[in-house]
Amino acid sequence: MAPKRAYLDYNASAPLLAVARDAVVDALAQTGNPSSVHSEGRASKAILESARREVAALVNAKPDHVFFTSGATEAASTLLTPHYVMGRAPVRLSRLYVSASEHPCMLAGGQFAAEQIETVSVDSNGLLDLGQLRAFLAAHDKSEGLPLVAVQAANNETGVLQPIGEIGRIVKEFGGFFVVDAVQAAGRTPLDITTSSADYLILSSHKIGGPKGVGAIIAVSDLVMPKALVRGGGQEKGHRAGTEALPIISGFGAAARFAREALLGGGWGLGNRQLIEDGIRFIASDAVIYGDTVDRLANTTFFSLADMKAETVQIAFDLAGIALSAGSACSSGKVGPSHVLAAMGFGDGTGGLRVSTSPETTQDEIALFLDALAKIVARRDRTKPAAADAA
Repeated sequence: MAPKRAYLDYNASAPLLAVARDAVVDALAQTGNPSSVHSEGRASKAILESARREVAALVNAKPDHVFFTSGATEAASTLLTPHYVMGRAPVRLSRLYVSASEHPCMLAGGQFAAEQIETVSVDSNGLLDLGQLRAFLAAHDKSEGLPLVAVQAANNETGVLQPIGEIGRIVKEFGGFFVVDAVQAAGRTPLDITTSSADYLILSSHKIGGPKGVGAIIAVSDLVMPKALVRGGGQEKGHRAGTEALPIISGFGAAARFAREALLGGGWGLGNRQLIEDGIRFIASDAVIYGDTVDRLANTTFFSLADMKAETVQIAFDLAGIALSAGSACSSGKVGPSHVLAAMGFGDGTGGLRVSTSPETTQDEIALFLDALAKIVARRDRTKPAAADAA
């Protein structure tokens, strides 16, 4: 293994922030159950509600509309359901409309049956086909139930930002509900649930430097909510039963506060991405950088090299001391063709390499990446004549 390593895989998981670690450790010292009414319980409850306020503030939501889950996948499974309630009255959602480039936990459709799911196309940049979405919603039969639309704010592979406000306005025009997967966007680009037209946001702690194992559903209003997926006690206002995981929730709150302050300080500039992409183009003129003509997260570059499999290149980078991803990191360690690139029209066999950074990523780390890339491309180019002669 290389003696020096550069971690360039923040979209898979951000390193635990010191403030989040401290919050976890402090909360571990609390004995009480947050649902208990005695002094120890109230102390734990105070920590829980402080974290709830911090997570709410990250997206300008009301704290009472934040409900903690075990992560984004559970949040998606909860929200993607035909079964909602308004108070005690059932609200039926008959069909799910989900973009073709979504994270696997959204494409799985939650509690919807396969025949209840419509996939909305994306263009070659990964942007949702708004005309097709409008056509789907115009043809939706409301006598069977209302439509539910689920879209990522930012794609986890390409970093491409969807026009969430515009999508939300279309959904509202046709009387639907709108779920936004904000896992990658939260803390990296400003989010405001009150202006996004989203009914629900999904967040994940470890994507913003908090501990793994906790996420959140954030609702613009608690008037209409999905039926609880995890039922039992009355925790989280009955929306998610089970004693809250206080230490990691506290760490989530600390990370949310740090992320909000970093955004206010303008910490996510385009400098690192520009340096990386200029270097890629200089070293490999045949490299393709996906979504590079539309708005993307400032920290994400998704690219491929001609005549090289993404998984092979990923291993070469790892051996050179560079941690990056070949597509999503949420497929049980599997690498290979990207369903996102397939949805964008690049073919079912196309794979890509994702470089994702933070404001703390150094130029030395970027230089280490570019040096490794240059050596990988040089090895590829040396084998090309031999391959041609063999043919």
